[in-house]
Amino acid sequence: MSEPQVSRRTVLRSAAAATGGAAGAAGTAGTVAAQPSFGGWMSNVGNYSEVVDETGSSEVTVQVGTEANGGAFGFGPAAVQVDPGTTVIWEWTGEGGQHNVVAQDGASFDSELVADAGFTFEHTFEEEGATTYYCQPHQSLGMKGVVVVGALPEEGGGAGEGGGGGGVPQVPSSAKTLGIATVVAMVTTLSLGFFLIKYGGDYETPDS
Repeated sequence: MSEPQVSRRTVLRSAAAATGGAAGAAGTAGTVAAQPSFGGWMSNVGNYSEVVDETGSSEVTVQVGTEANGGAFGFGPAAVQVDPGTTVIWEWTGEGGQHNVVAQDGASFDSELVADAGFTFEHTFEEEGATTYYCQPHQSLGMKGVVVVGALPEEGGGAGEGGGGGGVPQVPSSAKTLGIATVVAMVTTLSLGFFLIKYGGDYETPDS
């Protein structure tokens, strides 16, 4: 018994649909927004998931001693984005023992080491860029933060030494895989097209 005929148009339509689907999926994967790592500074910060947009605010409060990194060893939020001229106020919760706020560049700011709830320390950020900071007793536990003044740095860029900087955007592995699938589908479509142009007409599969 013969299999049903497969037309040239049907084959090309199916291949084109596969190509379009793969390309669409790859495009979707490529639009996933990745948060900046600031040169790896935030890699072990347990409560860092995104840079909180506080632009438009003249003052921003960051909690010192929030639940993170296995205890009250976090800044909350760990990363904020502000406008030039914004004052950031760090407020101690009284949890997690003694904390301080120290700029990684060693010059911008350095607070007292305090455990009292309600204690505050503030700094006004005038220059654009990313300033990384930490709690000296708990830095190794991941009690670190960043204040971004102005635009966010590119993914992969950062302030490993307390300053801003750009970097090479990282391509998600899923996007790479989908990109390969798109290329394979395109090659398949072209191969079928050349075959059908050369031999022309409809063709049918061999009898079973």
